[in-house]
Amino acid sequence: MQPRRKPIARAMGGLFVLAAAIFSVACNSKVAATTDAPSVVPRAAVAVVKRQPVSNQLSMAGEFLPYQEVELHAKVAGYVRTIKVDIGDRVRAGQVLAVLEVPELNAQVVGAQAGVRHSGEEIARAKNELARAEADHQALHAAAVRLQQASTARPGLIAQQELDNADSKDRASEAQVEAAKSALAATQQQFEMSKATQSQISAMQDYSRIIAPFDGVVTWRYADTGALIQAGTSNASSAPVVKLAEVNVLRLRVPVPESLAPKVRIGMPAEVQIQATGEKLQARVSRYTDALDRSTRTMQVEIDIPNKDGKLAPGMYANVSLEIDARSDALTVPVQALLQSGDHASVLVIDAEYRVNTREVKTGVQDPSRVEIVTGLREGERVIVGNLGSYQPGEIVKPKESVISERGAD
Repeated sequence: MQPRRKPIARAMGGLFVLAAAIFSVACNSKVAATTDAPSVVPRAAVAVVKRQPVSNQLSMAGEFLPYQEVELHAKVAGYVRTIKVDIGDRVRAGQVLAVLEVPELNAQVVGAQAGVRHSGEEIARAKNELARAEADHQALHAAAVRLQQASTARPGLIAQQELDNADSKDRASEAQVEAAKSALAATQQQFEMSKATQSQISAMQDYSRIIAPFDGVVTWRYADTGALIQAGTSNASSAPVVKLAEVNVLRLRVPVPESLAPKVRIGMPAEVQIQATGEKLQARVSRYTDALDRSTRTMQVEIDIPNKDGKLAPGMYANVSLEIDARSDALTVPVQALLQSGDHASVLVIDAEYRVNTREVKTGVQDPSRVEIVTGLREGERVIVGNLGSYQPGEIVKPKESVISERGAD
């Protein structure tokens, strides 16, 4: 048995040696193939750093509101005699919308007119009294003067008692003149008071007519003919007669977030896209509150939109884009080229030897497609856009200039 095992062992050993030789040859062939094959240079989409306009757009929804809107109350209580408008009616400033019937006020107007006439007659009577008093005073004063002259010319001719009586009558008539003047002044003051009362009551009577304060459209009607209307000045719960809105110009009110509120300025360009009509308009900021709403932390901004043709209605919505920041000649790169890490930003720059270098930059205004580079880059340099994690600093790449749109790199 022993002589048979030795040949078998020798044969197995030979097979192992042969297999090892074949494996060694194969490995050497692979190494040689790898060494001889040329290296593959990765391609990289790049964009050129260049100057162009860039702006930061803020888009939000806004609501159209009337330029003015008011509920018209009656200043005096009365019954609606006529109401001449209904909802949807367009009215002009100064147009009579409704007329109230106020009988007691009409009686007060008649009484005030009579008071003015009576005061006028009292003035005429006081003037006559003054004229009579002045005439009496002139006669008595002339008599007293003549007696005094005669007594001076011939002493003892006229008794002293007679002189004293003439002088007393002169002074009394002078006092009568002053009293008549005071009576006339009091009567004239009474006349002015009567006229003021008449003007006040006539003004109240004018308030029995509801007048449109501006051009607009009637958006609601609260009363009908025959309804009793309470005076708006004496009853806080009184109902208005009609509601009027000015719609030739509408206010487009937009809430701007707290972080961007300090950048809003009057005259700032705005693009308005009206949802109901699909129309796009170019407008400008008209006004803003310059204060934040505590509940929403937003600032209300208004844009005046002309509405002469009446296509727009209060309550409609519109999408508004505001140019919060704008640069006309900024050094920019596509947003796809930016690597953001916390407060730090960087880009991958390709140098003249086609090597990738990491460069820290400081950014400025950004729009949906491009970002302003304040420091860190020069005009004409090339940066990698897209798949930034696939490249390592120092790596050699083959650049391919890419066309950048708002959607990304092509």
